[in-house]
Amino acid sequence: MQAVTDTVKQVIDTANQATQQLAALPQQELRFGELMLKGGVVMIPIAILAVLALVIFFERYFTIRKASKNENNLMQQVRSSIISGQLDSAVAICRNNNSPLGRMLQKGLLRIGRPIKDIEGAIENIGKLEVSKLEKNIGILGIVAGIAPMFGFLGTIAGVIKIFYDISLTDNISMGVISGGLYVKMVTSAAGLFVGLIAYVGYHVLNMMVDRVILKLETDAIEFIDLLEEPSK
Repeated sequence: MQAVTDTVKQVIDTANQATQQLAALPQQELRFGELMLKGGVVMIPIAILAVLALVIFFERYFTIRKASKNENNLMQQVRSSIISGQLDSAVAICRNNNSPLGRMLQKGLLRIGRPIKDIEGAIENIGKLEVSKLEKNIGILGIVAGIAPMFGFLGTIAGVIKIFYDISLTDNISMGVISGGLYVKMVTSAAGLFVGLIAYVGYHVLNMMVDRVILKLETDAIEFIDLLEEPSK
């Protein structure tokens, strides 16, 4: 019985000593900025890609949002001018509107007097040009979404190679050496994946916004053509 008591006492003393030793160790906080810097040279292109993706996303976002604003008032003004026979007034309204729809309607108004097919073709061509303007640089986000994770993996693989090369020179295979270097090199993979994810989401968000603008432009173009055909029915 005394032996069991002594064993329990020794275990408790050992646990207390271990707790005191752990408490005596200096507490090191893992700061985000320092961790990013430890990622190495590969973090530079990843950071450039991140800035590029953010700049393109916000620039395109506000441009597409401006193009997708409700143009019901424009259509009503154009309809009233056409019905009253004031084509010059309708052209001026579209010119002053300075929007994709305004430019499409203006081109159609300038073709009035020609066959409907010619007017439709002119509007369609302007529509394609306006859509290509809206889609400008969006593809770069898709490229960033693909190559940012590759840069991250490249940095991690290069770091792992260096770790094992150092081990081969020093013949030190302790877990501290391996894990201490490996967690730093994994930073590049995490950063690359994060940037790639942001770019991927931004790419698809912008494409969905463009699709909505295209649908709206097509709907308004059809309404405009129907308006021109009304007198001939």
